[in-house]
Amino acid sequence: MSGGRRRLGRAWRRRGPLRTRLAQSVTAAVAVVAVGVCAAAFLVVRSALYEQLDLSLTQSARLAAQRNPGEAPGTLAGECRFLAAPACAEVVAADPADHPATRGLLPVDPAARQVAAGRKAPYYTNITVAGFPARMLTTDYAKGRALQVALRADTVEDGIEEAAGWLVVTAAAGVLLAALLGYWVSRTGLAPVTRLTATAERIAATRDPRHRIELPPPGREDEITRLAGSFNTMLGELEQSVTAQRQLVADASHELRTPLTALRTNAELLARADRLTPDQRERASAALGRQLREVTGLVNDLIELARDEEPQPLVEQVRLGALVEHCAQAARTHWPAVPFQVRVPAEPVVVPGVPARLSRLLGNLLDNAAKFSRGGLPVEVELVPGVPGRGPELTVRDHGPGIAAEDLPHVFDRFYRAGAARALPGSGLGLAMARQIARAHAAELTAEAAPGGGALFRLTF
Repeated sequence: MSGGRRRLGRAWRRRGPLRTRLAQSVTAAVAVVAVGVCAAAFLVVRSALYEQLDLSLTQSARLAAQRNPGEAPGTLAGECRFLAAPACAEVVAADPADHPATRGLLPVDPAARQVAAGRKAPYYTNITVAGFPARMLTTDYAKGRALQVALRADTVEDGIEEAAGWLVVTAAAGVLLAALLGYWVSRTGLAPVTRLTATAERIAATRDPRHRIELPPPGREDEITRLAGSFNTMLGELEQSVTAQRQLVADASHELRTPLTALRTNAELLARADRLTPDQRERASAALGRQLREVTGLVNDLIELARDEEPQPLVEQVRLGALVEHCAQAARTHWPAVPFQVRVPAEPVVVPGVPARLSRLLGNLLDNAAKFSRGGLPVEVELVPGVPGRGPELTVRDHGPGIAAEDLPHVFDRFYRAGAARALPGSGLGLAMARQIARAHAAELTAEAAPGGGALFRLTF
């Protein structure tokens, strides 16, 4: 049964509200301190009162010894049944046979006879005389005899009880104050956590990451405030991610609508192939295949863009010079009318990466440059080896119409197509994919207007 109660208590401590547990912890800590201080104060007051009474007993014993030197065993003087009476005194013999037969006013125990015999030091004891509390000193008196002196201790006992009562009230007030302070500390200290919890629950209910936690003014930051600030930063990143995801879905739906409509039209047309001439059937079939390849490429690009990082097991040391030559040769095959001028250094330039992904990046840059080339003007590709403090750099330049100033900030956006590119083939995903691959390889891809016209793309590792 007791083991079950202990397990239940531990479970409650684990599952109880944090505010309640914090308030209880503060209350317990302050209560322990208050009770400890009151207990120490009680002991100090009790000791001081008894010390005063013991001092009075010592003076009374000295006075009695001076007034009655060498007295025989028996009662010397005093009637300590009354509070106002002087101290009562009694001489005790070491040998019980030497003591009077009549019982004295004060109790005699073996320790008192040991003091009379000189075998024990003087000592104090609490006794009862005529039903009243008293304090007695037993000290040496003469050879073979001891002196016992007693005083009523009512005032001391009353003082101790009064002090105990006041200290109990003080301790209770301290515990109550500790409980109030614990509640206040838990309420104010956990207010940011409460706001954070409410914001998280609101986001979970509404699925709207635009909510933020209200932060205190600058200069009042603490650990909880920094936690709330980090949560706000996370919400900002989440909002951007959700916005980008929604935008990607919307743009993809828009871009897929046109080729899918054309596919459906050509499929319906081919379904009535018996009404078409051979030439019409061939054109419809070619258009259908072209549109299927376009949709397939668009879907593949979307899948590539959905990948956040490169698979680490596929990373290896890639020779950029050979990779640039290979991609340029593939571009010459795909764009036979466009000359490609490639300049790579004689010494090998090596970077860690995934060769297939870097080939896709360079292929997209070369295809984009070839698409905008004019009148047989070349696409210039140059690889510069790294220098201390800077990695290798690859530039791809075309001699086309260039990039307008208003289009420059958006060239790497998904599905973004400048006015000059709307009539050209493509989905608007090539450059977005190129930048994503670059960032996955710890590189930066930028676009700028080339001197003398055209566009210049710079890939810096």
